[in-house]
Amino acid sequence: MTSPARRGRYGAGTAPYARRTTARTRARSAPYVFLVPATVLFALFFALPIGYAVWLSLRKVKVSGLGLGSGARGEVWAGLENYADALSDSELLNGALRVLGYGCIVVPVMLGLALLFALMLDSEKVRLAPFTRLAIFLPYAIPGVVAALLWGFLYLPDVSPFYFVLDRLGLPQPDLLDGGPLYLALSNIAVWGGTGFNMIVIYTALQAVPAEVYEAAKLDGATPLQIALRIKIPMVAPSLVLTFFFSIIATLQVFNEPTTLKPLTNSVPTTWSPLMKVYQDAFGNGDIHAAAAQATLIALATLVLSFGFLRAANRRNKQEATR
Repeated sequence: MTSPARRGRYGAGTAPYARRTTARTRARSAPYVFLVPATVLFALFFALPIGYAVWLSLRKVKVSGLGLGSGARGEVWAGLENYADALSDSELLNGALRVLGYGCIVVPVMLGLALLFALMLDSEKVRLAPFTRLAIFLPYAIPGVVAALLWGFLYLPDVSPFYFVLDRLGLPQPDLLDGGPLYLALSNIAVWGGTGFNMIVIYTALQAVPAEVYEAAKLDGATPLQIALRIKIPMVAPSLVLTFFFSIIATLQVFNEPTTLKPLTNSVPTTWSPLMKVYQDAFGNGDIHAAAAQATLIALATLVLSFGFLRAANRRNKQEATR
């Protein structure tokens, strides 16, 4: 039988242990508690809509008879039928080809200008750097629809000051809203709006490079051009990968620019890009199930391209690290 003294001694030792256990448990659970708001928002506004779109893509509307009456139209299981129709849809495939050509213009030009501006702003001889950074970044702060409307009216021959100047100078006046120049017109809007954001990302990475690296290169006799090509650009390679990744996603999801320019010209069909095709099927043709299948395919294509690019970039970084 345990004496009162021993029971008191054990009890006095148990209480601090229990408090330490409780404090340790709370410390371990604290990160998960802080993650709850973000998890709830992710589930409600990201995971749940994706799941609902996938569910809609596996169903279709079956019409009985003339489609009149309360039970004449109803949803039935379609399986992969909507996906097969989407993959064989010529309009969707043509829209993907248009976006591919659009991206081949936008991505290299936008990232090239962003890198050039970032290197120029990082130079020691630059003047009015804060104002220049703001001026380059400012177009990114303008909403995409507003920017597309602005450039759209600048492209119209009847109201554009550029056409007035070309006419006064006796120079040819190309129609930028028709044929091949349409790609250049759309690409110009994207480049004008996205260069500033990418420039800030690259410029921030340049500011993180230690000044001792530049000083050592100068002592070795390196010129500013050599420093930019052999030191600065390799040092900001991760930022270039990040901006390229974001640019690919934005290119695959192009919607605002062609949709806004469509009322100004007959050269932009309602299915110019894949997302425009999704919008037309969902809200123009009323086929929400086919639109859901197309949207799911676009999301899968974006995921595959993004994952493949990041994996290739990581593999290259590992190979360079082992050299």
